Amino acid sequence: MLWNALWQPDVLQALQLSLLTTSCSTILALIFGLPVAYVLARSTFPGRQFIETLITLPTVLPPVVAGVALLLTFGRSGLIGRYLALAGITIPFTTIAVVLAQVFISAPFLINSVKAGLQQLDRRYEQAAYTLRASPFYTFWHITLPLIRPSVLAGMGLAWARSLGEFGATITFAGNFPGVTQTMPIAVYIATEIDIDKAIALAVVLLAVSLGILLTLRLSRTAM
Repeated sequence: MLWNALWQPDVLQALQLSLLTTSCSTILALIFGLPVAYVLARSTFPGRQFIETLITLPTVLPPVVAGVALLLTFGRSGLIGRYLALAGITIPFTTIAVVLAQVFISAPFLINSVKAGLQQLDRRYEQAAYTLRASPFYTFWHITLPLIRPSVLAGMGLAWARSLGEFGATITFAGNFPGVTQTMPIAVYIATEIDIDKAIALAVVLLAVSLGILLTLRLSRTAM
C-alpha cells in the first residue's frame, strides 16, 4: 500500500515541484548569501548588528508570520507588490511565491554558515595574494572560496533541507494548488485528512531525503 501510494500522480507531482523549488531557492540563497556573508564577516559599519538580527529573524519567526510578512511585501497592495502589479506581475499563490518563501526561510542558514567560515579563515592567504597584485575578485574566487568550501557546502545543505521541509510560510504566501504550489509538506498535511497511506509515503520520502542530505554533508566534511 505504501509503495503504491508513493507512485500516485499527485504524489509524484508534489515531489517534483518540491525538488525543483528547493533547488532554485538554494541557488538563489547562494547567489544572495555569499556577498552578504562576506560583507558581514569582513566589514564594520553602523547598523551591522541590526542587519545581522534581521537576517537571523526568519529562523525564529513563526512560519505563518513569515508568510504574512511576504504577503505584506509582495501582495498586490504590498510595499513591492503594488509596483509589480502595475507591470502585470503577480507573485502570491504562484510557484515563484514558493521559491521566495523558501529563500526567505532558508537563506539565514547559508549566510550564517558562510560567515562563520570566513571569520575562522586565516587571512594571511588572502594578504599574500594581495601582495602579488591579485585583484579582490580573483583572490575571493581562487583562494577564499576554495578555503571556505566546507562552510559553503554545509550552508547549502542546510538551506536545501530547510527549504524542502518548509510549510507554514509557503501555504500562507503561496497557497495549496496541486502542480503549482503544493509541495511535499503541504501534500502531507492535506493527505493526513483524506489518505493516511499517501501521507505516510510522503513523510517517508521527506525523512529519507533530509537524512541523505545530512549524511552526505557529514561525510563530505569528514573527507575534507
